Amino acid sequence: MKQPPVRYLIWDWNGTLLDDVSACVAALNVLLYRKRLPRIQLPRYRAVFGFPVRNYYETLGFQLTAEEWRQTAADYHRIYARTAATAPLRAGIRNTLRQLDHQGIPSAVLSASEIGILRIMIAARNLEGRFAQIAGLPNRFAHSKLDAGRALLKKLPVPPEEMLLIGDTDHDYEVACELHCRCILLTGGHQSRARLRACGCPVIADVRRLPALLGLPRSS
Repeated sequence: MKQPPVRYLIWDWNGTLLDDVSACVAALNVLLYRKRLPRIQLPRYRAVFGFPVRNYYETLGFQLTAEEWRQTAADYHRIYARTAATAPLRAGIRNTLRQLDHQGIPSAVLSASEIGILRIMIAARNLEGRFAQIAGLPNRFAHSKLDAGRALLKKLPVPPEEMLLIGDTDHDYEVACELHCRCILLTGGHQSRARLRACGCPVIADVRRLPALLGLPRSS
């Protein structure tokens, strides 16, 4: 059966719209140094990063009681605020958003970031006007964004089968499946190409391919 056209886009933020992977690795390495744990390089980071975020911290050797996890999350976000302050958008994002908007396909953001931090970062890059809805989490623990996704869908004017979620992790794929949305994953973010391809959905390296995949002219 032919799928209906995509009429709404749901974007992940970190690693998908925002090129912050290096900033995240830098912030994480500060915490690893403080704990006298081995520093991590980008390939290893992409191999272990996932959700809930606490699990990958423990994979790297952190011993986390509930109180230590709260403190670690707070410390990480203080450091990340510095390392990510100048993190750019992914290549082609701004023009692609503009083109899709001109074609009548609106966009929303669904992120595992804390909602206040998320809004500040989006505003700092002058993107507020590109998103009809911005959904994040009420805390900094990045456990899962599924509940935020369910709440977001209730606000959107089209059925899930006409939505496309674009992300950079297997969690994005899991969320899309639970929400009954289609999914495309973008390489170059927080997980390796091999992990993304294992999900079985389309995987692309350049967001500028997206309009063509949706049957629209490619932006210049």
